Amino acid sequence: MSEKLVHAILGLFGGVTSIAYGKEIIVFIISLMPILELRGGLIAAALLGLDPVPSYIISMIGNILPVPFILLLINKVLVWMRKSKINFLNKTANWLYEKVEKNKGQIEKYGYLGVILFVGIPLPGTGAWTGSLIASVLELDRKKTFLAVLAGVVIASIIMMILSFGLIANIVH
Repeated sequence: MSEKLVHAILGLFGGVTSIAYGKEIIVFIISLMPILELRGGLIAAALLGLDPVPSYIISMIGNILPVPFILLLINKVLVWMRKSKINFLNKTANWLYEKVEKNKGQIEKYGYLGVILFVGIPLPGTGAWTGSLIASVLELDRKKTFLAVLAGVVIASIIMMILSFGLIANIVH
């Protein structure tokens, strides 16, 4: 799923590749996005033929940058969305709460180690955004959660570097 979505996004931003650092900007934007995050950023970097080390750094920064904002603001935003008279916002907030309910067991059971594992194992629906969301709703300590998410992102990045620049890059190029 991630690879198809990355290809679609690369198609949307195709013109950006012609400007200086355009490919790097695309990788950064993809790494910022929920769902795709660092996983998608590294796949995009490999597909764009970028060097692994700069791609790694760009993807890490892009993936971790939203985390403090999520940890600080998501609960307030979700409460506001639930109180909103706009049906789309209510449905989105309820969907996010359902996602938390579905995945919170691992984090409740293992605490910050659960956050690390949840973020670090690159599966669909896991990652820094969802891990931060769940930890925020569970009211875990923000500083410890940030460090746990960072550790998880490092683990996911190592796995994705091997997959993206090892397997995918060799298949595509």
